[in-house]
Amino acid sequence: MRYLFEKCALDTERRELLRGTNLVAVEPQVFDLLVHLIQHRDRVVSKDDLLASVWHGRAISESALFNRINAARSAIGDTGERQRLIKTLPRRGLRFVGVVREEDCSPAEAAPHRPSLGVADKPSIAVLPFLNLSGDPEQDYFIDGVVEDIITALSRNRAFFVIARNSSFTYKGKPVDTKQVARELGVRYLLEGSLRRSGSRVRVTGQFIEAASGRHLWADRFDGDLVDIFNLQDQLVTSVVGAIAPQLEKAEIDRAKMDMTGNLAAYDFYLRGLASWNRWTGEENAKALQWFNAAIAKDGDFSTPYGLAASCHHFAKANGWASSFDEKEIARLIERAADVGVDDAVALCWAGHVHAYFFRDLDRALLLIGRALDLDVNLAVAWQRSGWVRGYYGDSDGAIESLNKAMRLNPLDPRVFLTQSAMAFAHFIAGRDDEAARWAAMALRVKPNWMPALRMMIASNAMRGEIEEAKRTLNTYRAIDPRATIAKMCEYYPLRREADRQRLIAGMRKAGVPE
Repeated sequence: MRYLFEKCALDTERRELLRGTNLVAVEPQVFDLLVHLIQHRDRVVSKDDLLASVWHGRAISESALFNRINAARSAIGDTGERQRLIKTLPRRGLRFVGVVREEDCSPAEAAPHRPSLGVADKPSIAVLPFLNLSGDPEQDYFIDGVVEDIITALSRNRAFFVIARNSSFTYKGKPVDTKQVARELGVRYLLEGSLRRSGSRVRVTGQFIEAASGRHLWADRFDGDLVDIFNLQDQLVTSVVGAIAPQLEKAEIDRAKMDMTGNLAAYDFYLRGLASWNRWTGEENAKALQWFNAAIAKDGDFSTPYGLAASCHHFAKANGWASSFDEKEIARLIERAADVGVDDAVALCWAGHVHAYFFRDLDRALLLIGRALDLDVNLAVAWQRSGWVRGYYGDSDGAIESLNKAMRLNPLDPRVFLTQSAMAFAHFIAGRDDEAARWAAMALRVKPNWMPALRMMIASNAMRGEIEEAKRTLNTYRAIDPRATIAKMCEYYPLRREADRQRLIAGMRKAGVPE
């Protein structure tokens, strides 16, 4: 069905919105919101109705809903002040009040030529239908289901703009020119792949492509058994999304570094902050905090920078990059991340960890991180933060399980030392000092002088009787922090159980750390 109003045409079959002759890039939820309002223009649509129909009953914040409504108005040339097409009725809901004409979309009207979309402000990706190379059309449902689940999983991450299934599946069974498809869908990146079956075994391959250059950013293959087809489908989705998300983030960071245009858009500030944040030095951490704060100043409802700004304070304390902290400001960042970012898994998981670290409220921290994982079960960093906080809580088994999931989702993580040092801590509180020392040593091979790993190296070696190794590591630590004491080191760990704190003190004392 095509809905015509003023200078706009909304095509539900092709999931396209035209304003005049221009194709408008619209996020999937905003498109669905417009369709629902237009289809029910004979009545007032309540907030509960929208949540049930567009968000499938999932709770979102008032600010998030307000942002989507504003985006819908902007897409069709309306504003919140004028409300010429979408009218707000206080305490009742919304109503589409424009004059609408309906047209059926005949096949003849589906012209092969499509206008080009502008590329979305966020890193944008289309997941194309995978090729079925098995020669068995009966396998189409399986591979289409895998692709649909990949689209859904990527869409949960608000940092990405993901083309809806209905749009990307228009290319099913057709020869694909990556540059042309990217222009038509308005994306920078494409994921394509194939399936081949032999007996009960199946192999799925995937390639992640930067459309403009044709450069392959990632490629891999996954083998499995069709005996448990649903388990195999889940494994494929987890593996592909876990591999692609870091590559997509890395490609966007590289683009931001290469394209220093002076654009003051909030998202550009965020990307520059992310580039500094990933360099893991005190100076770059301070720069990252400035960039994230600039992004917040530009757009106060952009939730991810709140969580990452809070994380900058965490890393500054954990590594001794700063000695004093404005806890009122940190609390503000956490609360804004939790409020504005009610559907932002990245903001929530960092808010949770930083809340535990500075304010020692482990129960709320786990709630925030749990909410992040409900939103995006494939988010490796959320599992990593879960591992740390579960360790603080004294749940070493839960911590190790979370950290193993983080490494499985992101096996090539350049920041793996964060997970490895968390694993060392989890084994230490469990009393497995050999394992703790081994994981701390792995972290230090990746990131020498990483303070959290050095602390675990000192405590675990002392507790397993390797006093000389503990003392050598302590000398390295004190070269970085000459004022290190047992009390100061314990401050880095908001431990719930007194037994864990006493064990940490015992290890530091055996190594010769001053009281």
